[in-house]
Amino acid sequence: MSDDEDDIILSELNDEELVLQMHDDLYDGLKEEIAESVNILLARDWTPYEVLTKALVEGMRIVGIDFRDGILFVPEVLLAANAMKQGMGILRPLLTETGAPKVGTMVIGTVKGDIHDIGKNLVGMMMEGAGFDVIDLGINNPVEDYLAAIEEHKPDILGMSALLTTTMPYMKVVIDTMKEMGIRDDHIILVGGAPLNEEFGLAIGADAYCRDAAVAVETAKEWMARKHNQRATA
Repeated sequence: MSDDEDDIILSELNDEELVLQMHDDLYDGLKEEIAESVNILLARDWTPYEVLTKALVEGMRIVGIDFRDGILFVPEVLLAANAMKQGMGILRPLLTETGAPKVGTMVIGTVKGDIHDIGKNLVGMMMEGAGFDVIDLGINNPVEDYLAAIEEHKPDILGMSALLTTTMPYMKVVIDTMKEMGIRDDHIILVGGAPLNEEFGLAIGADAYCRDAAVAVETAKEWMARKHNQRATA
């Protein structure tokens, strides 16, 4: 860190400068600075939703673009996502109180038999960074876990992850069960994981295969926009 950066006193920056500084601090994964800046903006009568969208979501959007383009890598994105989480910890209760609009809700989990979670965690953090409510079911989820979470949280999106070729087919079990129950079409289903590809995603009946976390966020937003357009024209 340069001497110049050490000399920055966050509270002395005007709103515009502070927001740009927050984008930089998120990019650098600076948790304490993000928490301090969130509190400064709230003290300046910013609404929690404005802080979320203009400072945090916009900052993570920049991170997502550089991750997609190979400028940033997983460890750096995890640091940025952790800094985002620090800010979200302050904002979440306030957002709940104010009933701020959400982009959507996502239930995500690694499928039964699979205990890999780095990719899934990254997707969850990036989705949260894009303004989604994320319910993370963790690893090794049988179909019952997904169904219970769908029943409880009524998500817009179901995300499933697998890193083993042997556990990939379990995604189809979940989707087929949802079809049998007549709830498949109520949800956008996104799948991901190293051994998957687009053809597999289509073959099992998912809406989309997401190559990485940045693609997952873009795809989720596209499908949510489509869903809203369908509702509007219905």
